Amino acid sequence: MSGYIVGLTGGIGSGKTTVANLFHDLGVQSVDADLVAREVVMPGEPALAAIVEHFGAGILQQDGQLDRAVLRAKIFADAAEKQWLNQLLHPLIRQRLLQQLQQCTSSYALLIAPLLLENKLQTYTDRVLVVDVPEVLQLSRTMQRDQVPAEQVQNILQSQIARPERLHLADDVLLNTVPVFELQPQIQQLHSRYQQFAKEKLAKSST
Repeated sequence: MSGYIVGLTGGIGSGKTTVANLFHDLGVQSVDADLVAREVVMPGEPALAAIVEHFGAGILQQDGQLDRAVLRAKIFADAAEKQWLNQLLHPLIRQRLLQQLQQCTSSYALLIAPLLLENKLQTYTDRVLVVDVPEVLQLSRTMQRDQVPAEQVQNILQSQIARPERLHLADDVLLNTVPVFELQPQIQQLHSRYQQFAKEKLAKSST
């Protein structure tokens, strides 16, 4: 098990995946909360059965998979439905995240979570790295990537923690407004620091 966990977060469209991939290139293992969130609602999982019971069979695609677009529209239109879904899924996701983090063996591991701070997942991390971009760039990147209207992106932005608060809670901030080749040296620098922090924590725990 990795003895040191770095929480990697940032608002929608900030480029968390790009940053995570650069860490992966350095041999750092990670657990992605978005992937885990998908796993817990796969066909056959108890959570999917509960969602179908609550929202009806119209929440499914023809192949039996969860129709995420339909679900997203429902929960962003109704705060009570969003709360119901969060109460169902968050404990399941948290449990699976912790199980998967325990299986990581690199000197430190990343916990990648867009809602790391909103869902208080930083309590399971030693350090928080925020990938940051100006809001106008978040908007344009997300609209282009997901082919969705500005209004839908604005709703998502409003459901996430405000940028100033996210930056205030960060231990490290990576401004992702430059090409990937300019990010690499910064990632390398952070990687070296995290390896050192992991080593220091290990030394403390073994004394």
